[in-house]
Amino acid sequence: MVDKQIQLLCEEHGIESNYVDAWGNPATVVPESKEKLLAAMGYAVDDAEALGEQIHQMQIRKWQDPLAPVIVSRDLHQLHFEVSVAQQQVSALLKWTITQEDGATHQGTLTPIEGEKVAESEVDGVLYQRYGVSIHQQLPLGYHTLTLSNAIDEVIAETSVIVAPRACFTPDTVKQGAKLWGPSVQLYCLRSTRNWGVGDFTDLEFLIQQIGDKGGDFVGLNPIHALYPSNPESASPYSPSSRRWLNIVYIDVTAIPEYTACDAAKQLVDSDAFKHRLELLREAQWVDYTGVMEAKLEALDLVFETFKEQELRRNTKRARAFREFVKAGGESLLEQASFDALQRQFISQGMNAWGWPAWPEEYQDFSNEAVAKFIKKEKSKVDYFAYLQFVADEQLQAANKVAVDAGMKLGIYRDLAVGVSEGSTELWANKSLYLQGASVGAPPDILGPLGQNWGLPPIEPETARQQAYQPFIDLFRSNMRHCGALRIDHVMALLRLWWIPAGETADKGAYVYYPIDDLLAILALESVRNECLIIGEDLGTVPDGIFETLQENGVYSYRVFFFERSKEDGGFYSPQHYPVQAMATLTTHDMPTLKGFWQCDDLLLGKELGLYRDEEVLRSLYADRHESKQRILDSLHGMGTIPQSVSTDVNWVAMTKELNYGMQLHLAAGSSALLALQLEDWIEMDKPVNVPGTSSEYPNWRRKLSRNLEEIFADTDIESLLAELTTTRESANGVGLK
Repeated sequence: MVDKQIQLLCEEHGIESNYVDAWGNPATVVPESKEKLLAAMGYAVDDAEALGEQIHQMQIRKWQDPLAPVIVSRDLHQLHFEVSVAQQQVSALLKWTITQEDGATHQGTLTPIEGEKVAESEVDGVLYQRYGVSIHQQLPLGYHTLTLSNAIDEVIAETSVIVAPRACFTPDTVKQGAKLWGPSVQLYCLRSTRNWGVGDFTDLEFLIQQIGDKGGDFVGLNPIHALYPSNPESASPYSPSSRRWLNIVYIDVTAIPEYTACDAAKQLVDSDAFKHRLELLREAQWVDYTGVMEAKLEALDLVFETFKEQELRRNTKRARAFREFVKAGGESLLEQASFDALQRQFISQGMNAWGWPAWPEEYQDFSNEAVAKFIKKEKSKVDYFAYLQFVADEQLQAANKVAVDAGMKLGIYRDLAVGVSEGSTELWANKSLYLQGASVGAPPDILGPLGQNWGLPPIEPETARQQAYQPFIDLFRSNMRHCGALRIDHVMALLRLWWIPAGETADKGAYVYYPIDDLLAILALESVRNECLIIGEDLGTVPDGIFETLQENGVYSYRVFFFERSKEDGGFYSPQHYPVQAMATLTTHDMPTLKGFWQCDDLLLGKELGLYRDEEVLRSLYADRHESKQRILDSLHGMGTIPQSVSTDVNWVAMTKELNYGMQLHLAAGSSALLALQLEDWIEMDKPVNVPGTSSEYPNWRRKLSRNLEEIFADTDIESLLAELTTTRESANGVGLK
């Protein structure tokens, strides 16, 4: 009995029993994992009677609610949806009203039985029937409301209606065959003669200007989501506190308008002691997040005092702009600012307040009375962090304006992380949305032989649906600000995520499915409204049909050269055969640099860090790497992208600038509309920025570039490379178009 109940619930919640692994073999989820995931959702999996009652209550809700909590449509001419009614009401006339988001209304009537019956079920002795009905009414793209009333005008149901376009936005130049290129960078890695030990938005402006001047059309960024200003060593951009707000470590303090009017801040920054601090922070090989954040907050505290005195109290134009920003940010900005203010206070009191679970109990939920009292009593502390978000947004906008003014086709492209960390603002403020008894990761695959546990609590699909997908709408919209493209990390999350029950290893997880059609529709709507091209990182274990689904929805694929190999003979596909609707890249932030790959530095490092099960696995990886390098040489020589002076035998070929640049130009000649290359490879670095499957074993997300930006763009070899990239991409215009 319990087994049938558990299987029913697994089907209801999209928990898959079987899947195909990264090597193409059938795999089965262990029953215990499914039970633990359902238990984390609150189901009494060990009590058949209690579980039966929970299922019964679920059925009542499912059939007694006349309308789904949200209706998503791609049809601009009619709205199709389902209505659930008791059998005796199937012939009753219902009045409908559609209220558009602009306030315009449309009205009419419908009778359920005149539609198509799609299902029925008896609940507590009452037979319910569900009918598919249609309203023939032209509706604009957007977010609307549907209301159903009975004959005496009593409202019996109301739901959200989302009308979305068929596909995401693509710029006309790209549609016409333009081949764009640009670097993808980890913003914190950037060195310069003026920053404070971490790349900032002014460095980004400089980089954008340089790339635009040399023919590039975008600069790609790591996720720049809000992290933890008072716990700066929690530095992974893929484990943020909030994906709706920005990481304030990227603020250039000296570029804030109030800084120039703040004598105290200028005296601090100009002091010999502070200059020495900044010099040490700049010279450090690894980003010293604690040192950087302490220095910035020390100065920002003073700048904010000037803002209060000279702007807020005088109600200046800038003060009004700040208040408008706070108003537009709404509850979400209040949550973020309150979280940061509370965490700063607790840590200043000596607590290990790494995230809300470590806070005093009365502060562990945004909705608690103690939090409301703090916000009221310490308004200035909360306003401070809202101000820092205001400044960060302002500086990001200024950086994107540099791209627009330079005529770049895309400008900034941002990166959306797959989730938030367990101690985050997002969980603190909306716990019902997340499943806290599980975390997101990946099953064993080529990048992570033991599987990966990212420590990110998953969003519950049904809860998001009950909230009319508002969390996803807000998420997509906020990440399309001040940019021309958005890369969605692990885009498979729109279809399914690998959930790992708390306390289990990564291989003991299960795939849980999400409403991909609805989520892609919302993504397309926000993409079109914001004129933002969408790139989906579709690596790893990808089920059949998903590539075609993403392409139909206008999402650009993500093609990594090292993974584009024939299953038959192991040879590398010619970049001319890559999909046009794609971004091509040689390597990624989760992989070794070109130099590191060729020298097998990543395998040696993996051995030192204990990532491989045994020597046999490591030997096979070395053998495969040797074979890969030979195949790469074969491909490069076959396409004539490296000179004959480079040996055709891998045993005699070391990684040289000639080979490095040859690989980049090889990919540049390909058919994909977008080409992203890494600054690390332009300057021939060998150390990776991140080693998947590690946390404290390696200083992930801290490795800086080996050269300053000013030096990089003064390098004549790099200047020649960028000129060749531009020429090669222009020559590839239209390649691969039908």
